[in-house]
Amino acid sequence: MKFFEKLRSLPSGAQGIILMLFGVGIITINDALMKLANEDLPLGETLAIRAAFVWIPITILAWRAGGKSSLKVYDWKRQLSRGGLLIFSSWCFFLGLQSLPLAQAIAISSVGPLFLTMLAAPFLAEKVGWRRWTAVFIGFIGAMIIIQPGGESFVWATLFPLGAALAGAGRDVLQRQMSLERESTIAILAVSTTCVGISGLATIPFAWKTPSFSGLCLIATAAILLGVAHYLMMEALRLAEAATIAPIRYTNFLWATLWGLLIWGALPVPTTWLGISIIAASGIYILHRETLKIRLDSNS
Repeated sequence: MKFFEKLRSLPSGAQGIILMLFGVGIITINDALMKLANEDLPLGETLAIRAAFVWIPITILAWRAGGKSSLKVYDWKRQLSRGGLLIFSSWCFFLGLQSLPLAQAIAISSVGPLFLTMLAAPFLAEKVGWRRWTAVFIGFIGAMIIIQPGGESFVWATLFPLGAALAGAGRDVLQRQMSLERESTIAILAVSTTCVGISGLATIPFAWKTPSFSGLCLIATAAILLGVAHYLMMEALRLAEAATIAPIRYTNFLWATLWGLLIWGALPVPTTWLGISIIAASGIYILHRETLKIRLDSNS
């Protein structure tokens, strides 16, 4: 309780940074636990079970936020579209994660902000200048260094996190289009979780394996962490400017490297370190240019 009291006493920007840091770290633990669970259980089954358990933190958060009213949905079209994109990104990411080291999968999926910049022009009517387009191009060079298409070490599974990043960027576009003053964080989390859970349930007639108690514990823990992490990250976006907290997302690679070493005894290869460094530098530069543009527009 003292921690939350001290947190609330900080400026909103500092609160956002701290919440994002915790959110990114927690969601990476969820990814590691799901990778472990999917070693024994079908992916659709783990996604369905995880979605059911995510409703535990959703219910608690909704109760604390005022009950059923916090779950009210105003924009069903965009909410369901966002849920559909989350289904695609979740399946792509975890299909890739079944065959790839945790840090490599997360490094490739970090190109999401680059895709978001590309989609901002046609879907958000944002003007993207040549500097940002150059940064996008350089960022994708970093992704190609990790994926190594055409090389002897190329693995087809590396394309799945790339697809997850593209769908994730589309999801973020829809979230920007939604009125966040009307759509609550909890409502967005509830709809998205339910959509992914239904997609997992649809596969159970084709692939089902009774989970062990330890397997259920893994998925339940991942679910609770996922719900908490998404809530923290979305709240962070409410409290601080995106340009301030977005670079913190790139710390997920460091968290993934830590969990990969502790759980699987694996460290990223040098090309992965080089690639993620280029991707992160490009993403941060794009955010810098977006911040400058916003300031110039507000002063004009």
